[in-house]
Amino acid sequence: MRPVDGKYPNGLDLTPNRAGKTPRDYLALAAQRLGIGAKDAPGQIDQRSDRSADSAAGAAPGATEPTGAALGAAQPDGPESGAEPAIDKKDIEKAIATLKKYKDGKRNLESRIVEEERWWRLRHWDVIRGSASAQMQGKEARPEPTSAWLFNSLANKHADIMDNYPEPNVLPREQQDEADAATLSAILPVIFERNEYEKTYSQSAWYKLKHGVVAKGVFWNKDLEDGMGDVDVRFIDMLNIFWEPGITDLQASRNLFVVDLQDNDLLQQQYPQLRGKTGGQLIDVKQYVYDDTVDVTDKTVVVDWYYKKCTPEGKTVLHYCKFAAGEILYASENEPEYRERGFYDHGKYPVSFDVLFPEEGTPVGFGYIAIMKSPQLYIDKMSQVILENSMMSAKVRYLVKKSTGINRQQFLDWSDPLVEYEGDLGNIQPLQVQQVGGNVLNVLQMKIDELKETSSNRDVSQGSASGGVTAAAAIAALQEAGSKTSRDMIGASYRCYTQECYLAIELIRQFYDEHRTFRITGPTGENQYIQFSNASIGPQPLPPAYAGQELEPGYIEASRKPVFDIVIKPQKRSPYSKMAQNELAKELYQMGFFNPQLAQQTMMALELMDFDGLQKVKDQVQKGQTLQNEMARMQKQMMEMAAVIHAATGQDVMGGGAEAQTADTIAERKPGQSGLGKAQKDAMTSTMTAYGEKLAKNATPKMND
Repeated sequence: MRPVDGKYPNGLDLTPNRAGKTPRDYLALAAQRLGIGAKDAPGQIDQRSDRSADSAAGAAPGATEPTGAALGAAQPDGPESGAEPAIDKKDIEKAIATLKKYKDGKRNLESRIVEEERWWRLRHWDVIRGSASAQMQGKEARPEPTSAWLFNSLANKHADIMDNYPEPNVLPREQQDEADAATLSAILPVIFERNEYEKTYSQSAWYKLKHGVVAKGVFWNKDLEDGMGDVDVRFIDMLNIFWEPGITDLQASRNLFVVDLQDNDLLQQQYPQLRGKTGGQLIDVKQYVYDDTVDVTDKTVVVDWYYKKCTPEGKTVLHYCKFAAGEILYASENEPEYRERGFYDHGKYPVSFDVLFPEEGTPVGFGYIAIMKSPQLYIDKMSQVILENSMMSAKVRYLVKKSTGINRQQFLDWSDPLVEYEGDLGNIQPLQVQQVGGNVLNVLQMKIDELKETSSNRDVSQGSASGGVTAAAAIAALQEAGSKTSRDMIGASYRCYTQECYLAIELIRQFYDEHRTFRITGPTGENQYIQFSNASIGPQPLPPAYAGQELEPGYIEASRKPVFDIVIKPQKRSPYSKMAQNELAKELYQMGFFNPQLAQQTMMALELMDFDGLQKVKDQVQKGQTLQNEMARMQKQMMEMAAVIHAATGQDVMGGGAEAQTADTIAERKPGQSGLGKAQKDAMTSTMTAYGEKLAKNATPKMND
């Protein structure tokens, strides 16, 4: 059976699509989704007839061999040939078993995160008691103070992080990629802004401070931008992500699972093959302790499974599979387009971890709550004792003999002004309560100071002055010195943000096939509109090394891929940073750094300095020096021209005779002769001809005759 004009007699159109695939390349996948066997797929073409027809017709579309062999002949056992798909239910069962093993490996981490969340919400007395409260047991409850020293420390750290919100600066590795690097530097913030990344960054900062690690994913979402697709940056809860236990680098894990609970009715609507199968829980996803009742009975666990495979050429590719209730919803390895190249061209897991305090043997770490909860615990316990003592002192109790004749009800009723009694009043003695000693208060203050020290949250970092420090410069210096731990913490977040930018650039390189329009802010603050696609940053063919190389057998066209480096700089959001920058500019101005006449001395001083925007200051100083030199040269030329005009016409164009002449003209003056008189004489004599001089001589009276 041979095709006629790209079609078979049964009407099947074999025109290749943009990926170079024909409909027969997708028959196996269609049969799988329809739930029928590959041999029963409608429109199935006899592979032997295909191969014979392709051999007779020459190279077929999508050929992979240099000799032009057809795809069916090159891969007779692949899904295109009617074989079983690469990922089936047996693989899903193995993946579920692996997922359960990974979950058991992080059980302690999940328990710690749930407990730390209760400390964050000031519910740590539930953790301290470990049982029902006294009120629930019918007893009088002891005071349970919840001081917010821990909360205040975390809030201050979060403010430091948000004051240094990151901004990417893309740098090229080669000069020819400078324009693309500048464009990426402008559009990356726009892409992240579309994803509301500031909200994600803030949420991630809270999570990192509390639990010591946060996960963020950079995915491709085909539903964004009206179906064109775009980069999707999302926060991932650490309770919903699972990796291989024992590894320290997330990219070294054999598999990576990201789970989510979704409503059964929505899943069945989107994936009809799940009807009647939803509701089962593949794994027990750890839940937080909520104040409200959270019902998950009508939800199903949906698993995003990422795994890496090595191709026969030795290249590591990343594949992606989505399944729920044991059913495959999508598998990139079953798609002809992604089987060899992988789901993402960069070949990395699209998730990065931002770790606060790292631990050995695991890719995660611990946060500030793990450090501060011990002093916070004793702060609240000692506050409990102090409050109890204060309440006991305020509520007077009495020692009363049993034989004392006193009306008990009247004695306890403070609204009754009269109390009846019989006997001796000495039989009633107030019970003295021992006051809390000063050592208890000292220990309490020591624990508060310990919490501040261990969290690097001293009073000066919050703007308070202590120890008699009142000068603004001294307070600023103490604040700068006290923020070194915050700078170290923010530097780790910048490293994670750098990896997110790299992943975003790789997704742009892979999926931006069409031009996208971006509104960016120009150098002077105006709106600019640019268009960008992956045409200039994708793999680019290189010419042969020498003439005729392309004609040699086995020649493979070489290509280059533009590579970029990313440098993160903080946006100037902190009022203190802005004030310090403004003060520095004022000091430089007062010292004459912007005086063009002192440009040489200024450049020597700037070489020894280091501050943000140093290169811009150098450029402006050099421009001022160049402008002054140019003005001096032009002024000298104007003075020389004015002297010539003055000598020729007698007109003082510079507004002053002496000032309009050059140094050379002044040097030529005779002693005792003014500049103006010499100029007038020169003007009278320089315009006379020989005949005029003779007439002037004859007209001169001869006094001796």
